[in-house]
Amino acid sequence: MDLKLYYQKIRETQAQIATLHAVIVSHETPDGGKPGQKTEVSAALAARMVVEGRAHLASAEEAAEFRQALVDAKQAADEAAEAGRVQVTLVPTADLNRLKNAARGAKERA
Repeated sequence: MDLKLYYQKIRETQAQIATLHAVIVSHETPDGGKPGQKTEVSAALAARMVVEGRAHLASAEEAAEFRQALVDAKQAADEAAEAGRVQVTLVPTADLNRLKNAARGAKERA
């Protein structure tokens, strides 16, 4: 393998990536890589994986769908965390005693 050519290809591919991060779609690889898996990586790593044939850059539509799925998953996780949260209210002892006395007075009047 010609290392100069390898790194030149990586630099050229990275120059074509306009953003700091890119969404890539994986290819099947002999070492167990699953095809079709989308992930967001740095432009340098995306370029390397493209040159090595392990992935290709996602189309703008695929990238938008991937990012929207991340937003939806984050929102669902936040909602689940909020639903599981227990709210506790601290009441000073003096206020608690006042509320108890008011409740007793209401029962006696009824």
